[in-house]
Amino acid sequence: MPWNPEQYHKFQSERSAPFYDLLKLVEIRQHIKAIDLGCGTGELTGVLADALPESDVTGLDTSSQMLNKAASHMTSNLRFEQGDLSQLTGNWDLIFSNAAIQWCESHEKLIPHFFSKLNPGGQLCIQLPSNHNHISHLLIRETAKEEPFKKILNGFERIAPVLTIDQYAKILFDLNAKNILVFEKIYPHVLEDSDAVVEWISGTALVPYFEKLGEHKPEFLETLRRKMKQSLPDSPLFYPFRRILFSAVKP
Repeated sequence: MPWNPEQYHKFQSERSAPFYDLLKLVEIRQHIKAIDLGCGTGELTGVLADALPESDVTGLDTSSQMLNKAASHMTSNLRFEQGDLSQLTGNWDLIFSNAAIQWCESHEKLIPHFFSKLNPGGQLCIQLPSNHNHISHLLIRETAKEEPFKKILNGFERIAPVLTIDQYAKILFDLNAKNILVFEKIYPHVLEDSDAVVEWISGTALVPYFEKLGEHKPEFLETLRRKMKQSLPDSPLFYPFRRILFSAVKP
């Protein structure tokens, strides 16, 4: 997908808050081999690397646009690579992922795959959005099903593969993981109005639709803005952003 780093960073402080909560779950050790799956523009991967003394940290992302921005954050113990995080190879002491695996399918298989790439005593730490049932996301899918967009998109609809916290906990339990911690947290954001919500999701949830809409993107956005204003008329607007965080250790 063609990611836009500038659009994504319009709400940088709000998007960063869950990262720091996830970082608190990391068991800080020296001399470990760590990977940040979906590292984006690399600033937060740098924070992770700084928190892991004398360790080897890799940032992995599929987007060349994001990695071009990340290159400036390279250090002697931090490097960046392009690749598909769902096809992770190698063996790691820490597999860390902040707001990325929601773009990967089949989490029932993905989490065990990640776990298999941990060294004994290694830790898995993941954070992902679980806001797919918020009205903003429901309106995206509703609009995509309406003409002329249904025809333009060839029936495309992005259904989030995100599981419940109970399901993630059960997957980790079935893997015989230790120190399992799974929870959901709402990050309360106050945005100016419904147009700001559209700006927010333009950097994330709308990206796969933009890729397929082409020249019809402005028309889709205008339809979505109109619907959003009807559903979310408040100004300022309370926007509850729900996230799932979990961690576990391989015996």
